[in-house]
Amino acid sequence: MLYTHVVLGTNDLTRAKKFYDALFSVMGGKALGEAMPGKLLYEKDGQMFMIGKPIDGNPASVANGFTLGFALGSEDEVKAWHKAGIEHGGLDIENPPGIRKVGDAEYFFAYLRDPDGNKLCGRYDL
Repeated sequence: MLYTHVVLGTNDLTRAKKFYDALFSVMGGKALGEAMPGKLLYEKDGQMFMIGKPIDGNPASVANGFTLGFALGSEDEVKAWHKAGIEHGGLDIENPPGIRKVGDAEYFFAYLRDPDGNKLCGRYDL
């Protein structure tokens, strides 16, 4: 299954912009500004990510059980991504950045919550 884009909600677009500008800068992505009123657009390698106020006008809330994973290019990039997130309003969660086994594979992971509580993961495939 292929995905074309991901959209997350925020209750504070200014705060979200500072946080995601920092993350996408570390990842080598682009902040493309407002895609439509109230939605910020980011892009990396043809994949789109948007953050904005929910269209229905209700407050944004966190999806229980949802994690958005970003593919990164090295262990150092994962560490820099994690650090940038914390320095820009994110919350360090789970274990410190490090190697984890998933089945027979090993990955270098770091986990954050964005300022609205959305769970994010930076991953480098070992």
